[in-house]
Amino acid sequence: MMKNEKGFTLIEMMIVMLIISVLLMITIPNVAKHNSNINNKGCEAYVKMVQAQVQSYQMEKNKIPTLAELQTAGYLRDVKGCPNGQEVVIDSEGNVTAAAITE
Repeated sequence: MMKNEKGFTLIEMMIVMLIISVLLMITIPNVAKHNSNINNKGCEAYVKMVQAQVQSYQMEKNKIPTLAELQTAGYLRDVKGCPNGQEVVIDSEGNVTAAAITE
């Protein structure tokens, strides 16, 4: 009497693993590219938000603040910088920009 065993053969399992590997190879670079794009957009939004807080501080106190003054006065919760690693800088005219951190 022959047993009728049902299951996957080694070849079938290897084909499935190959297909999964190819799909992962296609997906992972796209995710990394989008992550960079998301961080850059987040930085743009953060700079605009800080610029708005600088303008509010200027109207109230009649001077251009530093990041520390914005935090102390409660305009910013924390001064952590951009999500993409850039540092937020307020120039002498009150313009806010993001600059690469130099060490």
